[in-house]
Amino acid sequence: MKVFLSSDMEGTAGVVDWAQCVGDGPEAAAGRQLLLAEVNAAIEGALAGGATEIVVNDSHSTMRNLPPEALAGQASYISGSHKPLYMMQGLDGSFDAVLFVSYHGSVGAPAGLSHTYNPRAVVEARLDGVVTGEAGINALVAAYYGVPVVLVTGDRCACEETAALIPGVHAAVVKEPVSRVAAHSLHPARACALIRETAERAVKGAAAAPPPALGQAGLELSVRTTDIAEAASWVRGVERTGPRELRCAGDDPLATYRSFCAAILLTRGIAETV
Repeated sequence: MKVFLSSDMEGTAGVVDWAQCVGDGPEAAAGRQLLLAEVNAAIEGALAGGATEIVVNDSHSTMRNLPPEALAGQASYISGSHKPLYMMQGLDGSFDAVLFVSYHGSVGAPAGLSHTYNPRAVVEARLDGVVTGEAGINALVAAYYGVPVVLVTGDRCACEETAALIPGVHAAVVKEPVSRVAAHSLHPARACALIRETAERAVKGAAAAPPPALGQAGLELSVRTTDIAEAASWVRGVERTGPRELRCAGDDPLATYRSFCAAILLTRGIAETV
């Protein structure tokens, strides 16, 4: 059984501040160790659930947060900041299950470090009319390839948002948000034990899990400024539906996802200067 694991970072137990997940300072180094432990817990659980091959796609910030030699299960590792499929790089139809590890709540949600791809650009994202964060958007790629998303770990908001779009997904809630920069986290050892147990159950049941049924109504975005909306509308598959409103839609879920990622990349410079 082949398993794909996309790891973010803000959903890690004990991580509550950007200093813990961005840069190369001592707090960031400690945050990466917490993340590594949770990723390895998910790998160990997946192996116990029947996985025979695991591919880890580092999906946070510069996307080189994990020491390859320290990954459990001799998992292969996709890293680096430019990837055509971004947080889902490497996924294709040969996989049997997708795991989302250390995911966080969507922009605007009452969750720690909440954002959706670019917090300077995206104010809200709605998939098929349902408010979503990065898990729902990334699940479009799984929908295209027909691979079930069976696990999400992170804060309660991330897990609930994912379950709203992917009924039956197994969730490991490792912290309760207090504010955007505070949370009540499980002890790291308990968080890893919960992730390990939940991942094992999720992978054991993967054969019976359906792929996500997403993207039929497209991905709607509210963005921060009219300049961002204008530039994003230059991307194929992105339609401007209001002064700061956009709709991403393609012939299939993957096309929708690609249009969204292109709009995010194209508008990054504008979003950071206005």
